[in-house]
Amino acid sequence: MFPGWMQIALVVLLIVLLFGRGKISELMGDVAKGITSFRKGLKDGTDTPDLKSVEDKSDTEVAPKPEKTGDKADA
Repeated sequence: MFPGWMQIALVVLLIVLLFGRGKISELMGDVAKGITSFRKGLKDGTDTPDLKSVEDKSDTEVAPKPEKTGDKADA
């Protein structure tokens, strides 16, 4: 059974009294920023690079690792 409008109004009133209007508006602003960044991430995530071009670049851009001598006297 869905609560009536009086129960909903009472819960909203209690939340406003407990947290205050400033804290609730700050929280809602943070939620809005999160939703905006999530949507931006979804939009940016669709622009994936071609796997073939990533494989070609990885062969030419890898630098050789320096060899470790194992001598502790140098350090």
